[in-house]
Amino acid sequence: MVATGELLDVLLAGGRRADRLTHVRHLPARAGTAVDWPTWADADLVAGYRSLGVDRPWRHQAEAAEAAWSGRHTVLSTSTGSGKSLAFWLPSLSAVRAQAAARTLDPGRIETVARRGSVLYLCPTKALAADQLHALDGVLRAARVRDVRVSTCDGDTAQEERRWVQEHADVVLTNPDFLHFALLPQHRRYARLLGSLRYVVLDECHAFRGVFGAHVAAVLRRLRRVAGIYGADPVFLLASATTAEPAASAARLIGVLPQDVVSVADDASPAGRKTIALWQPPEVPAAEGPWSGLLPEDDPWALPLDEPPVDVDRAGGASDPVAPGGPDAATAAPAPGPDAGSVGPAREGSGPLGTGEDLVADDPDRPRRSATAEVADLLADLTAAGARTLAFTRSRRAAESVATVTREHLREVDPELAAAVAAYRGGYLPEERRALEQAIRTGRLRALATTNALELGVDISGLDAVVIAGWPGTRVSLWQQAGRAGRAGADGLVVLVAREDPLDTFLVHHPEAALDAPVEATVFDPANPYVLAPHLCAAAAETPIRTEELDLFGPGTRELLDVLVARGALRRRPSGWYWTHAEQAARLTDLRGTGGDPVRVVEASTGRLLGTVDSAAADSTVHAGAVYVHQGATYVVSELHLADGVALVDRRDVDYGTWARWVTSTEIRSTTHERRWGPVTWGFGAVDVTTQVLSYQRKRIPDMEVLGSELLDLPARTLPTTAVWWTAPADVLERAGVTLETTPGALHAAEHASIGLLPLLATCDRWDLGGVSTALHVDTEQATVFVHDAYPGGAGFAERGYALGATWLRATREAIATCPCRTGCPACVQSPKCGNGNNPLEKAAAVRLLDVVLSHAPAD
Repeated sequence: MVATGELLDVLLAGGRRADRLTHVRHLPARAGTAVDWPTWADADLVAGYRSLGVDRPWRHQAEAAEAAWSGRHTVLSTSTGSGKSLAFWLPSLSAVRAQAAARTLDPGRIETVARRGSVLYLCPTKALAADQLHALDGVLRAARVRDVRVSTCDGDTAQEERRWVQEHADVVLTNPDFLHFALLPQHRRYARLLGSLRYVVLDECHAFRGVFGAHVAAVLRRLRRVAGIYGADPVFLLASATTAEPAASAARLIGVLPQDVVSVADDASPAGRKTIALWQPPEVPAAEGPWSGLLPEDDPWALPLDEPPVDVDRAGGASDPVAPGGPDAATAAPAPGPDAGSVGPAREGSGPLGTGEDLVADDPDRPRRSATAEVADLLADLTAAGARTLAFTRSRRAAESVATVTREHLREVDPELAAAVAAYRGGYLPEERRALEQAIRTGRLRALATTNALELGVDISGLDAVVIAGWPGTRVSLWQQAGRAGRAGADGLVVLVAREDPLDTFLVHHPEAALDAPVEATVFDPANPYVLAPHLCAAAAETPIRTEELDLFGPGTRELLDVLVARGALRRRPSGWYWTHAEQAARLTDLRGTGGDPVRVVEASTGRLLGTVDSAAADSTVHAGAVYVHQGATYVVSELHLADGVALVDRRDVDYGTWARWVTSTEIRSTTHERRWGPVTWGFGAVDVTTQVLSYQRKRIPDMEVLGSELLDLPARTLPTTAVWWTAPADVLERAGVTLETTPGALHAAEHASIGLLPLLATCDRWDLGGVSTALHVDTEQATVFVHDAYPGGAGFAERGYALGATWLRATREAIATCPCRTGCPACVQSPKCGNGNNPLEKAAAVRLLDVVLSHAPAD
């Protein structure tokens, strides 16, 4: 293993890159604290762990296992690589084996046959479930245990395999989507599993946040209810990244009181010395021209991939891991990216309509080298020095670009080294992803350029370095990605490379904002009526809801059921609430709001399936004429059949890439509520956020010369949702001293800050919201700021903002005005998900504007 200090010296290139290093932080090594195995632990399992090198468990593992064994719901919130899986497998597998032994000792008792213990393991992605299956099989083999039957079961599982799971499996690894679409609606087929359920394991539970978290919370309440019908009352074991308030988040997720959850957060595992370097790419010399030497940056439409990669499971099929995303909510926000879905996290911005370009705040005459190009150089140097490295990128195309350029650099040095670099992203076939994971584990691959598909706990140990291309969006994600370096107690190097964005620039020059601030809490609202309503219908379809069960779903459930009855969704009978429709109630909602089945990318000449692209991203990434990159090989799309969900491609070596151009608009469909503050109008209602890809350009790589443009005939994609908005008439702008030139920046800054503050008033996540600010909106005929829910039909957040308008805007004004920065920073007006590069932003003008708007607010 290469020493961390030597690796940093490699990147500094003998001082030639020293000016790019803005900060170095050394985190000291930590000694581990081991304790004895619990007396109740199954002896064979203990022997198996010992044979794998685990002589004794770390203290936090034993504490969490002990709490779970005693029947307490438990959350373990420790760092990446701290061995959380042992803490949940030890008690759950010991329980399964103990009950299996009891069944063997007294086979004549009917109840022992029916109650052989079972475990349900849930995680955000199928990739993580497959990894856990691999690790669990290894433990059972080492323990020489053959009486525990383990299987994955998800949307890809064939019917005959599902029947085996229903009849025989002791441990089932799956995800919340499969529970929602298949297992719970067909619970009678899984009666044996549900009736014997001892433990439910929720791995990487910090991924269950925002609206997705609220959906998962409802699914877990349905699971508890159905398991109870079969006589089971399982203990929940939750594994989380280091987050704020883990017990409160875990309790909210599973539907119990915080005092009913044991929190274990004191990490007793050893950790090597970690070196964190903040890095800013150099300015491109003026003589070279603005584009010379630049590798194309992440997709112009790509979203920051803060959310964990997700799978979409349906009863009959599923997609590969992708990152949730949404149509951009800004007037000039780009089209959805290759890892973005049709709904979900929307970006913020206020650029010119339909430009199809991201704006940047740096001097356009002095651009900086792109983070993608810089990371490719660093990854090549680390690989050549013998390091094993992960490079995290913000989009699928960026992962392919980094891998391709890294291989080109290494090919000049050693062709064998070039073969040790690959890309890893959503959209690959499952067998490709498994092969890549195995190759990086064994050392056959030395470097992977990846989206955040590898941020979660897929077990890849022994890595020397992690390079992160751009701020990942949250500190939780930063530390999760950083935790991949130096796993298993070894030293590690982490390099955060700034994108050409004011937010990234601020962070690499203000390390305390990135490295010293506390990690975020996992935020979601299980009582959100927009989310809970369809789950109540699904629960009623599973078995009629009884009055005594209402507390399980939280306060306000009775009133929400009355609304569903009034709308004809449910029928009220003396014995409860019934679903009486022929269609499946589970189809009323999608946990992730991904907007349709993925589009399959198929090689036309052979019929070979290359991968998949999210439905909403297909217009911008696999339109006719688009270049599709798969593990460095380029293909050109010949036909896109949206109705069939198929893109046909031909293998072709090309020296160009394709960039889609689009137009995005926001239209007020109806105004539900409206009030006036003097000249200022507040509104809440239904809006359509519409994006349509109109054309694409071919640009030569790497000089980005435009080779040509082609028009496209693709349908518009519309997100029907709800929004809150307020206007700023000309006299308000004039009174605030906001000129024509500063109006876009003032509105944009106010929009960003208001989106950042709304989660304090509405239980949501910033990624659950989108924003639009425009100097003249066609419907209001005035300067207007919109904040909308990033989910079809709305999710209640914008409505909450309307109800608390004055409180919300005062908090927004205070956050901007009291921030000590001069022109704006991530703590006030910069956004980690801005579609326009956080430009333009006018902090001072935003404060003046909000002062005038608030001067018209009614007194409290």
